[in-house]
Amino acid sequence: MTILIAGGGIAGLALGLTLHQIGVPFKVFEATRRLKPMGVGINLQPNAVRELFDLGLEAELDAIGVRTQQLGFYSKLGNTIWEEPRGLNAGYAWPQFSVHRGELQMLLYRSLLERAGPEVIETGARAQGWEDTAEGALLHLSDGRSVAGRLVVAADGIHSALRACQYPDEGAPIWDGRILWRATTRAPVFKGEGAMAMIGHDHLRFVSYPISAPDADGLATLNWIAEKRFDPNQDFQREDWNRAVDINQFVGDFADWRFDWIDVPALIRGAEVVYEYPMVDRDPLPQWSFGHRTLMGDAAHPTYPIGSNGASQAILDARNIGAQILAHGVTTEALQAYEAEMRPAATKIGLANRSGNGPDAVLQRVEDLCGGAFEEIDAVIARADLAAHAAKYKAISGFSIEALNAQPPTIPAGAQV
Repeated sequence: MTILIAGGGIAGLALGLTLHQIGVPFKVFEATRRLKPMGVGINLQPNAVRELFDLGLEAELDAIGVRTQQLGFYSKLGNTIWEEPRGLNAGYAWPQFSVHRGELQMLLYRSLLERAGPEVIETGARAQGWEDTAEGALLHLSDGRSVAGRLVVAADGIHSALRACQYPDEGAPIWDGRILWRATTRAPVFKGEGAMAMIGHDHLRFVSYPISAPDADGLATLNWIAEKRFDPNQDFQREDWNRAVDINQFVGDFADWRFDWIDVPALIRGAEVVYEYPMVDRDPLPQWSFGHRTLMGDAAHPTYPIGSNGASQAILDARNIGAQILAHGVTTEALQAYEAEMRPAATKIGLANRSGNGPDAVLQRVEDLCGGAFEEIDAVIARADLAAHAAKYKAISGFSIEALNAQPPTIPAGAQV
C-alpha cells in the first residue's frame, strides 16, 4: 500500500514525514539531482507551526527561524496604519515563524532521511505522468520508468506536470502585472525583534522581516521583498523565474522611503544578490482528486504570496491527507475526504489574495483616502474596521485564534494505520 509522492519540496517532504509518523509506506520522487536550500524568506502561520511541532520539530524550527512577534502596515510615508501582535504574543498556543524557505526544506529533508532512511527519497526522478490501475496508480517518470503504488500524490509545484495531465489546456501561470524583487540583507532589526513590516500600496510595496536573531553587532538577516505593478498586458519577463537582477532597475522607485525606523533603499543596496519573480497564481480547480491520485500544495492551489499562506497551506494539506488515511485507510475515500476538507478553504484564500481582500488591503485603502499622509489613523479609518479586516482574513485562512486553539490535533499522538 505504498504511497508515491511526486516532488520533494515543502509539501512532499511534510507528507513523507506525516506518513512515516502514522506508519504508512511511501516514496518521494524529486526532479532535482541534489536538494539544496533555494529561495528566500517565508512565514509559517501558527496553524502550520502546530503541525510541525506535532512532528517533533520545535527545537529545529527555533534553530533556523525567528518567532514572529508583530505585523505592521505602514503608508508610503512611513506612517503607522495598523500594528498587531503575532504568534504567542497574540494569544495563539503556537508561535508564528519567519524562516528561510530553503532552510525549512532542508530541515524537513534531513529529518525525513534520519527517521525513514535514504531509500524513501529518489532524486533525479522527474514526474511526467500518472494513471489509475485496477489496484492503484502508476507514476510515470521522465526516464521512461513507471512506478506502481496504492496512491499517487502530486506535490510538484506551480508548474506541476501531473496537474497538466488533468488540465492540459490550462496554460502558464497567470501574471497579474506585479514583479517581486526578493533578497536578504544583514542589517539592524526594526520595531523590535521579530517584527514584520508591509509598506506602501498596491502599485509599489515593500515587505521586510528578520529570519535570524541579531548577532553580537546587532545585525540580523532581514528578508525583504520590493514589489511594483506594471501593465499586465505587456510581456515583462513573464517566464523568468528566480533570476538575478541589477537593483538599479527598481531601487530608484524607493529612494524616498527612508524613515526613522527603516531605511528601504539601504536595505536594497545592502543585498549581495537580488532575485526577480513574477506575481503569479492559477485559477482554482474544480477537482483535485482522480481515483487513486490527488494534487497538493502549489500543484493544487498556487496563490499570491500575500497572506503568508503558501508553505503553511502545503503543510496543512500534508497533515490532512494523513488524518484522512487514518480515518479511511490508504484508499480513494481518503483522497476524496481530503479534497472535501481542503479545497474549499484553499479556493477562498486564493480568491481573497487575488481580489485584493488579503490582509494588506488596508494599504491601498489608506492610499486612496489620503495618499498615505495622516497624523492619526483614526482620522482616516476607524481602528475597529482595521481589526475586523484582520480578523476576517485569519478566519478565511484557518488561523483565527480561538478556533485554532480549540481544535484537537490533526494527527493524534501515537496514531497508526
